[in-house]
Amino acid sequence: MTLASVVGQPRAIDALQSALRGGSVHHAYLFAGPEGVGKELTAVGLAQALTCPEQPDVGCGTCSSCTRIAKGAHPDVSWLMPDAERVERGLAGRSDFATTPSRDIRVDQIRSLLERICLRGLESKRKVAIVVDAHQMNAQAQNAFLKTLEEPPAETTLILLASAPDKMLPTIRSRCSKVSFGPLPVELVAERLQKERKLDEPTAMLAAVMAGGSLGRAMALDLKALAARKDVIASFEALKPGEPSAMLRWAATFGESREDAEQALSILSLWTRDVAMAKVGGERLANRDLDALAHEVAARTHESMLHRRHALLDKARATIVERNGSPRLQLERMLIELLEGR
Repeated sequence: MTLASVVGQPRAIDALQSALRGGSVHHAYLFAGPEGVGKELTAVGLAQALTCPEQPDVGCGTCSSCTRIAKGAHPDVSWLMPDAERVERGLAGRSDFATTPSRDIRVDQIRSLLERICLRGLESKRKVAIVVDAHQMNAQAQNAFLKTLEEPPAETTLILLASAPDKMLPTIRSRCSKVSFGPLPVELVAERLQKERKLDEPTAMLAAVMAGGSLGRAMALDLKALAARKDVIASFEALKPGEPSAMLRWAATFGESREDAEQALSILSLWTRDVAMAKVGGERLANRDLDALAHEVAARTHESMLHRRHALLDKARATIVERNGSPRLQLERMLIELLEGR
């Protein structure tokens, strides 16, 4: 993996390659964009380009330095992430922690990182630090990190990866060179799914759209979720105003966990898009096997209601994901506002 091999993010890669060629690499970068779209692969490629002895400022991807960076084992490239993420990646076990592994990046982790990057490089003149889920730094950690950005160590490049950069201090964001990453083309994601997960074309395309252009999310998508989406959609469309018990049952069923609620909301957002497409005569529906139902719902649903539905689904998802809202409560609130007009 090198910068040149990262696909689907031409603007980000062009900007970094231009900085490398011109000798104008910034001391700190903020890679901002959705999860699973190539931010971490790009960080690895940039670290390789900055430390590769064979092809400086490019990265060969095959020398000992480059291969160890890709494996997270280079002494001059430090990685930092929440403990929970380390457990999920198999880099640590739950038994390594006295309590439940934290999803925050703590101030002691930041201090330990700063101690490492202040040391002289062992193999490379330049040192690199990659902070995964940088938006998960708690308040103390962010303040400690800010001091390093204000007085960065010499010959060091800091790379922050964030899917929710707004959670970070404005002063941190302003001191970083921001590189934006967008969702990957669904065709690209579908092609990878067909090749690596051996999915047929319609299933791969549906999974790619459901994943929102995130290859990482698409690769991790449970195929049972694709089959279960019909139940989510059918039961949702069966709900009617004046039937609060049915709304509560629906919210209880699909709001049992945060993951279940996020999945249900993603399915319904995509479904709402399909209904809107059917309403204007579009033929490229994601849920191709539900074409008849999409046109039926489109015929009896006013355009303004579809806009309202889309907005309420987004609001519920944002509250659950970004504000740690109760999944079941947010689904209940979404249904009441949608069906009862409150």
